[in-house]
Amino acid sequence: MNSIIKRNQREKRFKFYGILAVATAILLLVILLFKIFSTGISAFNQTYIGVKIQIQVNSDISNLDPRRELRRNIRTMFPDVKTRSEKKNLYSLFSNGAYYEFEEMLDNYNGEKIDGYYYFLASDDLDMYFKGTVKRKGNSAGRIQPSQMKYIDMFENMNLIELKYNKYLLGSSDSREPELAGILGAIYGSFYAILIAFITSFPLGILTAIYLEKLASKNRFSDIIETNINNLAAVPSIVFGLLGLAIFLNFFDLPRSASLVGGLTLGLMTLPTIVIASRSAIKSVPPSIEEASIGLGSSKIQTIFNFSLPLAMPGILTGTIIGMARAIGETAPLLMIGMVAFIVDIPSGPMDAATALPVQIYLWQDSPERAFVERTSAAIMVLLLFLFLLNITAVYLRKKLEKKW
Repeated sequence: MNSIIKRNQREKRFKFYGILAVATAILLLVILLFKIFSTGISAFNQTYIGVKIQIQVNSDISNLDPRRELRRNIRTMFPDVKTRSEKKNLYSLFSNGAYYEFEEMLDNYNGEKIDGYYYFLASDDLDMYFKGTVKRKGNSAGRIQPSQMKYIDMFENMNLIELKYNKYLLGSSDSREPELAGILGAIYGSFYAILIAFITSFPLGILTAIYLEKLASKNRFSDIIETNINNLAAVPSIVFGLLGLAIFLNFFDLPRSASLVGGLTLGLMTLPTIVIASRSAIKSVPPSIEEASIGLGSSKIQTIFNFSLPLAMPGILTGTIIGMARAIGETAPLLMIGMVAFIVDIPSGPMDAATALPVQIYLWQDSPERAFVERTSAAIMVLLLFLFLLNITAVYLRKKLEKKW
């Protein structure tokens, strides 16, 4: 009787500690997600400054210098700005991207009169101040000096500072200037890498699982293969990066920083996971189905590919998607093969130099520019969204295609 009471008390304690551990993990996860989202959500908006632009009808703008012309219009709004230092302080409130935007505006000029306020990209310092990331202390805020703050106050009094959608974050590639930096190039690089990883590892993983589970004789050789596959699934990802460096870059001399090399490396890393998941799915198919197929005259190969493999496909796809989800968040293998390079162009194919979303996050969090903090969090939000979609897809496929025996 006492032993039963003690056992019940132990079970209650274990249950309590289990609930406490789960609740603690959920709380920490919620705090982490709240911190990421609260920091990164502001990166989807960007500060813009309104400038009064005046262009007469059918003006000849072919010889205009966009930088000089925009600065001339800015000075027109502040006729008291005379000295070189005053002009420098005023111009520094605008990003270099403002001149590119004005140049695009001139390229689209259709000959009509332009007379009004147009908004151009502000600097990262002004952006952080206007969003409240840095607080004002007297006549300064962060790196904004009192000589610049007076112009900011003037713009605010004229209601010429606004927050608009940040078209650069999801529409451009990396940049040294935070307000121009985006993750589109990293998204393309991740897409190409994951696509190549899937193409290389999925069929090879299924064929390996079929061989080990249905065709291979149970001997020392097959035991060695099976043991090594199980061990490879637990190998740190950086080891696969070293393997990719040695094979694909040094031996095959493939282009460094290319998505092709990243995809092949991630494919090697994902292959053991797919093999293990595929073997488990194939093993779950009832033997009676295979026996019935063979009894009706089908060969062993026909039975495997016409019955066993289609019935095991939901489990195989689920394991594959989970493996791809792990691969899309890996950084260490991609660092080893050079995808850590600073890439300003959006890759047009898997052979072009590229970076990946986890590597972009790694680069931005190490940047000394404070404005990259919110963009790092925003990139993490996008990466978490991709991982969430992949996991939801895996759950949906399992529920949709799973067979009940």
